Amino acid sequence: MAMAQTARGAVSVWRRNALVWRRLMGPSLLINFGEPFLYLLGLGYGLGLFIGKMAGMPYLTFLASGILASSAMNTATFEALYSVYTRMIPQRTYEAILATPLEIQDVMAGEVLWCATKSLINGSAILLVAALLGAVQGWQALLVLPLLFLIGICFAGLALIMTAFAQGYDFFNYYMTLFITPMFIVCGVFYPISSLPEALQSFVQILPLTHAVALVRPLVAGGPVTDVALHLGVLVAYAVAGLSIATVMVRRRLRV
Repeated sequence: MAMAQTARGAVSVWRRNALVWRRLMGPSLLINFGEPFLYLLGLGYGLGLFIGKMAGMPYLTFLASGILASSAMNTATFEALYSVYTRMIPQRTYEAILATPLEIQDVMAGEVLWCATKSLINGSAILLVAALLGAVQGWQALLVLPLLFLIGICFAGLALIMTAFAQGYDFFNYYMTLFITPMFIVCGVFYPISSLPEALQSFVQILPLTHAVALVRPLVAGGPVTDVALHLGVLVAYAVAGLSIATVMVRRRLRV
């Protein structure tokens, strides 16, 4: 019963965010989609001409699969940091929402669902462009879509923890610089993890983006997906832990 109530509340929060976003859809899509698109064109085609193949696939395919996973991470992270903080503190939207029968867990679940939805929307556009550029090797790439949603949930929960502690927008620079950007660089987006020093290879295995890329890449490249349970388990564990901790922290901050 409690889970059903939370689900209904989460959908209400999701719908509220969707209605607001609909009026800002153009600029939002441009910002979230533009940078990955430039990476695909600039690095995939430009650098790809010199590299040729990497890990047994064209570099454009290798890069496109990494960009798909990292774009889901970045989209969910930015939404859960900047947009959620804006709703929670400057706009005081949460005060209005919590004056209704909704509880803080409903709000947090709704925010995570909305962040994951934005990851799916932007990732779908990137997947389409990658297919038009010839980077997608088969129909199984469509299975990437639910993965993008899961990746969004995973990183949204983690980012919400930072939002619960933030005293201003500048605080998010620490999270982006010390956590998100290093993952973007070392978790296999641009080059195989096997090229890293052995100690670093072991370390990146605990990072969620590593497992996201490991699931997305073979689907885009048309190859077999290995260790599915492990990769999904890591993403789900991060998602559950992130949402649970964020709910507790936000409840303490808002004292509800």
